[in-house]
Amino acid sequence: MKRRTLFGATAGLAAVSLSRPSLAQGNARVLRFVPEGNLANPDPVWTTTTVARNHGAMIWDMLYGLDAGFEPQPQMVAGHELSDDRLTWRFTLREGLVFHDGEPVRPADCITSLQRWAKRRPLGQTLLARTAAMTPLDDRRFEITLTKPYSLMLRAFSDNCFIMPERIARTDPFTQISEYVGSGPYRFIRDEWVSGSKAIYTRFDKYVPREGAPSFLAGGKVAHFDRVEWLVMPDSATAVGALQNGEVDWIQRPDFDLMPLLRPMRNVKTAVFDKVGVMGMLALNHLHPPFDNPKLLRAVLSAISQADFMAAAVGGEPELFHIPIGVFTPGMPMANDVGLEVLTAPRDIAKSRRLVEESGYKGEPVLLMAPSDYPVQAAFAQVAADLFKRLGINVDYASMDWGTLVQRRTSKATPDKGGWNAFPTTYEGLTVADPSSHVPLRGNGPQGWFGWPESPRLEGLRDQWLDAPDTAEQKRLAGEIQRVAFEEVPFIPLGQTFNPTAYRTDIVDIVPASFPIFWNVKRA
Repeated sequence: MKRRTLFGATAGLAAVSLSRPSLAQGNARVLRFVPEGNLANPDPVWTTTTVARNHGAMIWDMLYGLDAGFEPQPQMVAGHELSDDRLTWRFTLREGLVFHDGEPVRPADCITSLQRWAKRRPLGQTLLARTAAMTPLDDRRFEITLTKPYSLMLRAFSDNCFIMPERIARTDPFTQISEYVGSGPYRFIRDEWVSGSKAIYTRFDKYVPREGAPSFLAGGKVAHFDRVEWLVMPDSATAVGALQNGEVDWIQRPDFDLMPLLRPMRNVKTAVFDKVGVMGMLALNHLHPPFDNPKLLRAVLSAISQADFMAAAVGGEPELFHIPIGVFTPGMPMANDVGLEVLTAPRDIAKSRRLVEESGYKGEPVLLMAPSDYPVQAAFAQVAADLFKRLGINVDYASMDWGTLVQRRTSKATPDKGGWNAFPTTYEGLTVADPSSHVPLRGNGPQGWFGWPESPRLEGLRDQWLDAPDTAEQKRLAGEIQRVAFEEVPFIPLGQTFNPTAYRTDIVDIVPASFPIFWNVKRA
């Protein structure tokens, strides 16, 4: 179940290699990068796509950033003070911080950015629920007063909480922003942005990096390139041919089945910087039939073969995936085996088909959205469609580009009026490693993630986890959360993958991370 035969990939690569002139002697101060997909929606608060997050990390800075050990470190702040009762946090910004329009970064910008971000992120929603006031104190200091201690405050600030000018951050979080004035090391050149083709960034010479070596999202963010060009190439074989010819410098995520061709190439390196991986999952719409029926959800879960999904997505690269997985990222502290037999027991399609019939399923069509320009997710969709058919579920397979899917998944309308029933996606392992930031595991209904499951049990257990006195109790509660998740099925975990990357040998000092980081990297 591979997306492309090796012969077909080789033929496509050869055609590209023969038809394009070499640009290996291009501008040394320009980095030409092929992103994982199209930057269709550049607002990292409005959308949760990783492309928008990667874009956000280039142009906006954060108050705190996670280091390589996943611990929050000061980034835009010089430091903070915490009262003895742990209810008052006082933050001081570093000197010299300015936005790309030359205006200084003020406490009011930080507070407004926090409030907008918090309404869309689990860690932020918890912060808002425990906040009595957020108050600017002077030109560089602001204070947050809580009604209840929040030990994850700094972790929350590190969770893609990008600091924007106050006028932009006042935009409703459920509405896209229309202005992209950043606070980070690169400027977004909106006039040159062509969705589906390219996104352009230039170095912001007034950005003041922290001292010290970069460490994931923390430390010194020094931009060495004057210009970074994101060049959208939906076909991975085309991108690999361009890399071989020197027409591009870096491919974020080459297709798994092209790795045997990339490894022996001259002047090209491959690496797996991603040590946490990403979780593949099938999102399910709980608002409308038929997946508003827990019995049907459990029937589908009983038939899921994570091995089939990984074989389709990763093919002959077994070292680049891991199964079985539960609802938390394998290798991280909250991962556990509670209830995992629902996915590891021998599959019996005939029995699962009977469970579908017994669930009361009435033959309603299931509109399955499939992203045509994301090969891994497209492979997941194909396996899901085949499984639905074998279970007797009426499938309406809707292929579309990822940007369109991202727009459509926000709709709560019925599928026949622009909504949907299911779609495959991936989530970075760090964000689904524990209940604090695990968006798909929320049970907060209409305010939650796409699919909008409502589960008082999951929400209650999450609250208990946030207030747990120690790691042992957190692990116990994580096991109980997984047990409930397998009963209520907010989403279906499909497996863990580790994404490779490929780049020209003259590109050096890439910061190892689960997604591309554009500071520190330079041309040798």
